[in-house]
Amino acid sequence: MFYFYILKCKDGTLYSGITNDLEKRGKAHNAGKGSKYVWAHGGGKMVYSERFRSKSKALKREAQVKKISRAEKLKLIK
Repeated sequence: MFYFYILKCKDGTLYSGITNDLEKRGKAHNAGKGSKYVWAHGGGKMVYSERFRSKSKALKREAQVKKISRAEKLKLIK
């Protein structure tokens, strides 16, 4: 299984990505071993995820969500 996720950084910005292990990826982000963006914005918390059977589908969902506005992303995570 693969997951598309949205992480809310401590400064309020949003970061999205995909992984096959949400818990491990969240820990990596907060340990400075995930993305440089998340580390630079103070770490964060997973606030949303969707599960997919394939990496391809997770990547397609990530691309869709990255195209929408911040306001739409906030609606999605509520």
